[in-house]
Amino acid sequence: MAVTLAQAVNKALHDAMAEDDRVLVFGEDVGKLGGVFRVTDKLQDTYGEDRVFDTPLAESGIVGTAIGLALYGYRPVPEMQFDGFTYPAFEQIVSHVAKMRNRSRGTVKLPITIRIPYGGGIGAVEHHSESPESYWVHTAGLKVFTPGNPDDAYSMMREAIAMDDPVIFLEPKRRYWMKSDVELPVTTEPAHQAVVRTQGTDVTVIAYGPMVKTALEAAEAAEEEGWSIEVVDMRSLNPIDTDTIVDSVKRTGRAIVVHEAAQTLGVGAEVAARIQELAFYHLEAPVLRATGFDTPYPPAKLEEYWLPNVDRILDLVERSLDH
Repeated sequence: MAVTLAQAVNKALHDAMAEDDRVLVFGEDVGKLGGVFRVTDKLQDTYGEDRVFDTPLAESGIVGTAIGLALYGYRPVPEMQFDGFTYPAFEQIVSHVAKMRNRSRGTVKLPITIRIPYGGGIGAVEHHSESPESYWVHTAGLKVFTPGNPDDAYSMMREAIAMDDPVIFLEPKRRYWMKSDVELPVTTEPAHQAVVRTQGTDVTVIAYGPMVKTALEAAEAAEEEGWSIEVVDMRSLNPIDTDTIVDSVKRTGRAIVVHEAAQTLGVGAEVAARIQELAFYHLEAPVLRATGFDTPYPPAKLEEYWLPNVDRILDLVERSLDH
């Protein structure tokens, strides 16, 4: 059965709510409308306005409400309508969501899953196409997950909601309509584990979220050039499954990290540092990065140039192999 990533997230929320009446879904327009991308479609019809409800346009208030509900034993799943709308809630997330368990020496748990549609590729403007993952990855106390296909979207969402720690769940909005032949429910690898999506011998391409599909397309195109690319899907940005990444790089001797976010201090920089520390003597070339540029997100007519694509990845593959 063909299922889109959006449908997979919807099904995960539906099943989690059916199994545990402590699970609550709320945010801007998630109730009657079903969300901007219809990810929460019909959940309010099934579970009522007490468990699926709309909020004011106040992200700090949304997350603050989630904190209070979690303290009272609920498992809230608030939605930030777009990636760029998370910033008003930054203080709540960094100062309280991420710190509460450590502050209380483990006695207070905050099982909050904050859903954030993120990334570009939909022809939208700034605050609707951003990749803020570095903020959350840098914040100790948060787990950060991002699925690259419908199978993982379902399984990782279910796992996140069941956790006693807070999770930033980044949903690649340009992949909401990506389909997979899968019967739900499905259980994939644990969310903290990276997965080798396709095996290769020449170069390891490491990607996550929206760029996994692009990396796989690059691997397929590389075959015409006689290049063999291994694609690693990180899935979890915090914690990072360093072992899977390093093991792959040791096999291929080369690494390219791909993400939509700006290059400076991006996740790719951390991945490159870990590879350098743990696989230095296996490297045949420097670790390279295909990323967004160090500028604010551009208008729609420029985003195809701004975002990494197959050609940019293949250019780096050639550069790595020529080194």
